[in-house]
Amino acid sequence: MKPLPIRLRLTLWYCAMFAAAGVLLSVSNWWMLKRSLKATEYHELQERVEDVQLLLMQLGPHASVESLQQRLAEIYQIKDDGKYLQVLDQDGNWIYRSRRMIDEGLLPGVPGLLPPEGTLVEFHQGTRFVLALTYPIHANGRAYSVQTGLALNKSMVLLSAFGQKLFLLTPAVLILAAVGGHFMSRKALAPVAAIATEARRINDRNLDIRLPISPTKDEISDLSQTLNQMLERVESGVRSIRDFTANAAHELRTPLALIRTEVEVALSMTSRSAEEYREACQHVQLESVRMTGLIDGLLMLARVDSGNETLRFESIDANHLVRQTGEKWKTSMLQALLDFYVELTPEPVFVSGDSDGLQRLLTILLDNALHYTQPGGSVNLCVTCEDNRVLFTVADTGIGIAPEHQTRVFDRFYRVDRTRGRTFRGAGLGLALARWIAEKHGTTLSLKSTVGEGSSFSFGLCAVSTAPQSNSEATEYSLSRS
Repeated sequence: MKPLPIRLRLTLWYCAMFAAAGVLLSVSNWWMLKRSLKATEYHELQERVEDVQLLLMQLGPHASVESLQQRLAEIYQIKDDGKYLQVLDQDGNWIYRSRRMIDEGLLPGVPGLLPPEGTLVEFHQGTRFVLALTYPIHANGRAYSVQTGLALNKSMVLLSAFGQKLFLLTPAVLILAAVGGHFMSRKALAPVAAIATEARRINDRNLDIRLPISPTKDEISDLSQTLNQMLERVESGVRSIRDFTANAAHELRTPLALIRTEVEVALSMTSRSAEEYREACQHVQLESVRMTGLIDGLLMLARVDSGNETLRFESIDANHLVRQTGEKWKTSMLQALLDFYVELTPEPVFVSGDSDGLQRLLTILLDNALHYTQPGGSVNLCVTCEDNRVLFTVADTGIGIAPEHQTRVFDRFYRVDRTRGRTFRGAGLGLALARWIAEKHGTTLSLKSTVGEGSSFSFGLCAVSTAPQSNSEATEYSLSRS
């Protein structure tokens, strides 16, 4: 079954609430009116009893039963002939009995056996419904039982008429409840409608638009704030994709243009020497290598953004990792005329991490140090242990990074165009990947740099207690141009 729209559901809920409230109010009013009538009837009967008591007291204590009977007959046969009244004394003598009470055959009971508040009884006589009160009284030292009645027809007619009017008002209450529920549902959903209208205007070209936030601190304002936060994330993601696409296209266009130029020049020459062809092929090969590295970086960043790039954590010997990475860079450092030093800890230390990821992180840092350090400089790769924390550091004596660039060198495609004589066209992806690897290992990649003096990149990992497989053979080795 298809669920009802929220506006219709709200209308039905409001209608049901209003209708229930109206019915409850009508029933409570009818009940309170009935109780009020009952209380009024009881008090009226009590007043009649008090009239009889006052009359008996006025006749005095020496009045005989015959005189009491005569006196009450003179008064009530004229005043209340045909009404409901009978009086019985403590000795069982009838002081007065109206014809209707005689016809009904009710007995008031002995005064000493009646409760202080009296007893009520209802009976039907002809077309009349009668409420009778039997009440004990005392007058001039004697006890009497007074039973007086009151016709309920007027009260019943009043109560019935009131109930009929309430019943006739029920459809009007239901209609009013439905109209009120529809109005209140529209008012309640008006902010949601405004949010929906504004949301329809948002597309990929105006993601900077934000939804209106209600000044009241309620669920609607929380919804608007949540959606605005989502829009900020979407805008950031779309902007990142656009920047990524534009930068990737720009970076790929340069090597492709150079390769095309080299090939066109080589093909345009009718007679070229083998050396010239070799030189053209070398240029093409260098640009191809650079483009391959760029594509690898782009693919890894794409996997990172999609969440498909995962790391496998295991216990790693930090000395072995640094030594293995240093061995791969010895030849490159020699060719660049740089002194290369690798420092290890005296004792084996172990960290939890992804071996390939940490090796790639150190490779990125060493690659930057190689390309931004002048011939004759030095590069230092070291691992130290301080307070149960293993610190990896790559330091160089290169050109350094100006303070205004230090906060942005980890951004994608950001490059500082100051190589001081060394030809290097990086894509600006290395440090972004290095930062991601460090973050996945629960650490941060820190930078200390001074222009003209060099740079130092470092990150720390918690040491883990793992039995070493083999002892470190050396704590330090160096590779110099000599």
